Amino acid sequence: MSENGFDASIVEGEKSQYDVLSDGELVFSKQETGRFPEHDEILAALRTT
Repeated sequence: MSENGFDASIVEGEKSQYDVLSDGELVFSKQETGRFPEHDEILAALRTT
């Protein structure tokens, strides 16, 4: 999927993980935050990396 200039793919994890990585760098982790991201939170984080 490509949107807003970013290419995205979904990779199934071993557990109920929800991690977002950009060029191998962790941008968001459900395990660390204890929640799913808010609307536009991922795009905002990707724009700053």
